[in-house]
Parts: sequence; C-alpha cells; structure tokens
Amino acid sequence: MALPTSLSALAVPLDIEPMEAKLVEELPDGHWQYEPKWDGFRCLAFKAGREVDLKAKSGKPLARYFPEMVETLKRTKARSFVLDGELAIVSGGEFSFDALLQRIHPAESRIKRLAAETPAIFILFDLLLDASGKSLIQAPLTRRRAGLEPFFAAAKQEHALKLSPYTLNRAEAERWLQQGGTALDGVVAKLRDGPYVPGERAMMKVKQHRTADCVVGGFRYRTGSKEVGSLLLGLYDDDGKLDHVGFTATIANKDRAALTAKLEALVAPPGFTGKPPGGQSRWSTERSEQWQPLKPRLVVEVSYDHVTGNRFRHGAKLLRFRPDKRPSQCTLEQIEPAAKPAKFIAGMLKS
Repeated sequence: MALPTSLSALAVPLDIEPMEAKLVEELPDGHWQYEPKWDGFRCLAFKAGREVDLKAKSGKPLARYFPEMVETLKRTKARSFVLDGELAIVSGGEFSFDALLQRIHPAESRIKRLAAETPAIFILFDLLLDASGKSLIQAPLTRRRAGLEPFFAAAKQEHALKLSPYTLNRAEAERWLQQGGTALDGVVAKLRDGPYVPGERAMMKVKQHRTADCVVGGFRYRTGSKEVGSLLLGLYDDDGKLDHVGFTATIANKDRAALTAKLEALVAPPGFTGKPPGGQSRWSTERSEQWQPLKPRLVVEVSYDHVTGNRFRHGAKLLRFRPDKRPSQCTLEQIEPAAKPAKFIAGMLKS
C-alpha cells in the first residue's frame, strides 16, 4: 500500500483518544506486561511525509510548545508513524514537571528559548501505525511492541527519543514502584494479547504514594457552610519558616463539627510565616485568599503523589492526626526528591 503523504491520510485518525488506565491498589498477576508510568505529558505523535503533529491526552495540540521534538521526529527515517508516549524534560538528572508546565505559554519567543535551554525527550511505549502505513489498533500488544523496537533502533541516533522499558515479571515491577523515586508516577499493566482500545481504561495502573507529616497552618470553610472543608498544610524550610505546601479535603463528614471547633480555638495569624496559600502558584483562585490562619499546633500525616515547586501537585489524602509529632519536626526535607533514581531510569537518561 502507498505510504500516506499527509496527516489526514493516515490510517489512524488525528483525533484518536489514547488508551487509558484504571487505578487499582495492586498490580494484576498473569498475562500482563508491566511498564513504568512516567511523570510527564502523555503525547500522541503523528508523521506523514514531512508533516508532524503532537497531541495531548486531552486532544489539544502540543506541537507549537515543543518545536524541538517536531524537528526531531521530522529527522527520523520512517516516512509515517503514530506513536504513543510521554514528553518529559530532564533537569539536573531528574524529571521536571514544572519545566514542562513552563512550555505552555503564549509567547513564541519564550518557547523557543526554553526549547533550546531545556529540550524535551519523548519516551516511546506504543506504536499504532506500522512501517507500511497499516493501523495496529487491533493488533495485540506483543505485535505493537515488536514493531516499536525496530522503529526505535532505526531512530536512536536521535538522543531525544527514548524507549520505555518493560518487564513480564510482576516482582520486578513491584521493585520499580519501591525504587523508582520521583521519576515514576507508578507502574502500568497492559494485557499482552490485548488490542489498543482508544479512550477506554483497558490498562491497570498502580500509582506511587508517599507520606509526609505536615503542620496544619490554616483551614478553609466548606462553600456555604461554617464547617471545615479543607486543611492547609505546611512544612518548615531551612530558615524555620512555615511554607504552605498544599491541602487535604478528605475529612469524614462525621468528624467535621468536632474538628471545626478544635480548629476555631486555634485561629491566630499569621498561620504561615513563609510562602502563604495562593502565593506564586499557577493553581491560585479567588478562594486562595479565603482561609483562616492557625497557631502551629496540629500535625497530620498525609499521602501524596507528586511535588512541583515544593508543593503537592494534587490534593493530599488525610491519613491521621499525629499528636506524637512536634510541629518543628515537619520539614521540607520529607518531600525532597530521592538522591538517585532507579538504575533503569538512570540508564535511560544517559544520552
């Protein structure tokens, strides 16, 4: 069959939704392939002739924000392909999600500068269109991976392209979860004989969750209520100042009244003596200023997934109160990245 010369002629449509994963507590055992779940931007990459496009998981275009990756993919020998993978940026030997966020900017001059200063890598884990231009959507994972590996072998002179490792050994995948450090979001399990199912949660994922003991530096009331809605969390920096690092809203309804009374008895400014809620955060809203400061008396243990700019990227899960911990013991060191990533990650980052 003739190879397509335009993106619109590809056998895989540009508006295809990526296959997704269902969150589970444990990795499944059986006929599965286990892969790292990387901490980056999920990306589908399309090429036909000299045309290249990048799409985010949401379907939004990414090509203008990562021009260096567009040029990298144009240089590959393959005339056409559809790749599924993860865009990431490595800074100081570690993945930097914040550097990725900096790319989503309206100023083209800024994007070009950042593309030169902190170029992205593309970690490949699936191939949806083979070298002859035939769709692999219905093909089993084993066949898709068998096509991806020679594609990468022919393109690996492009150091910005990386091939994601995999294992068929569940115990090894469990070790990845334990040793992956902050580079991994978790581990994904894919059925080896399963097709690529666009838009459906046909994979399984186990996410990494870490814990930290935090000072409750403030709280917010529930919208339209005088009961607590969320606790504002803080950690002490090297100068002994309490920085706001995130929030938790996982409070049982039966506990709200008693907890509200306890919190209101501790209300006193300033609450946070370092970075306050809403300060220099891209996630700030009008409600960021509507909070009650507390004396630093309460300590809670929370579970979290990722840290960006010394703040929890998502809401943390409240595990328990820790009356046995001194607030002064709750320092930023708890959420600093591990010193070294796992060996397989370190090897991938070498170029």
